[in-house]
Amino acid sequence: MGPNGEQVGIVSIHDALKLAQEADLDLVEVAATARPPVCKLMDYGKFKYESAMKAREARKNQAHTIIKEIKLRPKIDPHDYETKKGHVVRFLKAGDKVKVTIMFRGREQSRPELGFRLLQRLADDVQELGFVESHAKQDGRNMIMVIGPHKKKAEAKAEKAAAKAQRGGEEPSELETSEQEAPIQEA
Repeated sequence: MGPNGEQVGIVSIHDALKLAQEADLDLVEVAATARPPVCKLMDYGKFKYESAMKAREARKNQAHTIIKEIKLRPKIDPHDYETKKGHVVRFLKAGDKVKVTIMFRGREQSRPELGFRLLQRLADDVQELGFVESHAKQDGRNMIMVIGPHKKKAEAKAEKAAAKAQRGGEEPSELETSEQEAPIQEA
């Protein structure tokens, strides 16, 4: 290819180098395995810089998936279960994966079905937010299950930013204004 992107055709190496020198550009081999090899006249430094900038932009926009972990016991209190379930819901809404671990102690190890039932119940409770990526499996004293979110991390971030922007446009509530106006008393 020529300096303006036009096709030059099959040219000897000597003529191609001469063309590159006249245009003050570099002769870069694009497809070495092709017969004859395909070369392009370009500013190689500029090409390297632009490709580095594209790679940096791609990394900046990339969402990192994080695995959050919740630990439970087989004989968990209903209120404690609801609290832990709330944490799982929060993590899934944020677009993170959740690793749920049930720890067995002593005689509890002889009753793995209790842990399995608890994990199934949790999976059913958060079914609208996430899906079971890896089913419950016993690993020594622990039983582990991984729940993945239905929506991606980037979608969750965009949704959160939109909700924050919408709240930013609203006026503060009565409670917030009364707290702001209250004088500070010294003791």
